[in-house]
Amino acid sequence: MTPTATLTAADRAAAIDRETSQFSSATRAPSAAGRWAMSARAAYQLLLYGRAVLVDIRSASERRVDGEIDPALGPVVVDAALLERRFHPRSTVRFPWVTDETRVLVLDQEGYASSPAAATLVRLGLTRATEVVGGLRAWREAGLPLAA
Repeated sequence: MTPTATLTAADRAAAIDRETSQFSSATRAPSAAGRWAMSARAAYQLLLYGRAVLVDIRSASERRVDGEIDPALGPVVVDAALLERRFHPRSTVRFPWVTDETRVLVLDQEGYASSPAAATLVRLGLTRATEVVGGLRAWREAGLPLAA
């Protein structure tokens, strides 16, 4: 295989797509709602190459105390109570970048609220929505980037 340093950005993105399209047990686990969920590391890879959008549904106080995801990864903060309004196809306040093909990764504090939130997004037609297993706790334990 070609060393990563000599791959073009398109080649790296294609490799990430191949690796994450066929989830293995190491990157995907059943969630409490019976949906598949993604590991923090797999989510990071998708975000790193612009293949998904991370939606942080933690409260402002949780973000203040426990930190924010690195802004370079483009996390979108959405109050859990407003999640449906911001993603509903007929909502006047729907994010303009949302399509049925948008890959949304829902992150909460420890992985409990993200499962029903991801299920809501799937019900709204975002069939590629999933949760990040373990939430920010797992993100931090994996040593993934947080805001400075």
